[in-house]
Amino acid sequence: MKYHNLIFLLLLAGTGIVNAQSADEGVPASTNVTNARYPRILPDNRVIFQVTAPQATSVQIDLQKKYDLAKNGSGAWRVVTDPIEPGFHYYSLIIDGGIVADPASESFYGMGRMASGIDIPEKGINFYNAKDVPHGDIRNRIYFSKTTGTWRRINIYAPPGYDKSGKEQYPVLYIQHGGGEDERGWAVQGKTDIILDNLIAEGKAKPMLVVIPNGNVSRPGMTAGGYNDEAMAVFREELFGSVIPFIESNYRVKPGAANRAIAGLSMGGGQAFYTGLRNTDMFANVGVFSTGLFGGIGRQPGAEFDAEAIIPGILTNPETFNKKLKVFYISVGEQDPRIEPTRQLVQTFMDKGLKVEFGTFPGAHEWQVWRKSLYDFAQKLFK
Repeated sequence: MKYHNLIFLLLLAGTGIVNAQSADEGVPASTNVTNARYPRILPDNRVIFQVTAPQATSVQIDLQKKYDLAKNGSGAWRVVTDPIEPGFHYYSLIIDGGIVADPASESFYGMGRMASGIDIPEKGINFYNAKDVPHGDIRNRIYFSKTTGTWRRINIYAPPGYDKSGKEQYPVLYIQHGGGEDERGWAVQGKTDIILDNLIAEGKAKPMLVVIPNGNVSRPGMTAGGYNDEAMAVFREELFGSVIPFIESNYRVKPGAANRAIAGLSMGGGQAFYTGLRNTDMFANVGVFSTGLFGGIGRQPGAEFDAEAIIPGILTNPETFNKKLKVFYISVGEQDPRIEPTRQLVQTFMDKGLKVEFGTFPGAHEWQVWRKSLYDFAQKLFK
């Protein structure tokens, strides 16, 4: 099928979804665009997808698992999925082989591209739901990067009352996204502002700034990536040379390592591990969520993670780190293939006398685990 026809089918799909016949069961996903009736979430977390595309010959939903939709006489394609784990999930429509975003869903930057997303509620969990509490806000700013030689965007969470608090200074958490995401990840999918608003209102977390940079950094003429020293050196240069100076010259922040924290998920967890533990004079609080740095994915058999080589003294002189670090926190999902290497490293740290706090949460490599990690980590900071 020619691609321009796919665009026409997609427009039909969007119109059909918005005007689809009402379903007796389930509720529209919170991630749907305004008035979109599908996808619909059933009480057991199965999801109904319905797309109107009468000229299509095949329609699928790719939700990590692919589902074939069945066509009815009116040209509507429909499927009911298996129960979906609670949390945020990227997905795509596949119409006659073409991969497209669902026009009924909000789009999110993840997987290295814009994609549809669906947020499945978790029963009994409401720490990332908006409540009747004082609210801070996320501010999207532009700063100049000395490393890339370009203007870059950055998101900053300011806690409730920041603008009215006079000369009061605040501690800062610098938090990094994962691979295939950018500065929008923690601000949108991660719900950082709502999580912190609720924690601060309940007295469980100190009011703090949360800085959400774009961790995809490379110098002109090179491409940085992965967990190698070159990639980490470029990230450190960007953070220390451009991001932190921008924050500390434009916002009222408390000075000193005790008032700075660095954390991140997946790729960003590796950045937090390298940058935080190699620079304890700058960060006394380090959080590492679901990183592949320790193993579990992509590592050759026998190529064990050598923490001492990356962070000299962490195993041979743990007392130095214990004195400098107020919080060293590691978390991972219980269904994440990274869990066993992570658990083993945490045990090694503890056996050597290094103080580390370890959290595990139901889920794989996904935002629900990272939201819970932030919720847990933030309560330990700046006390």
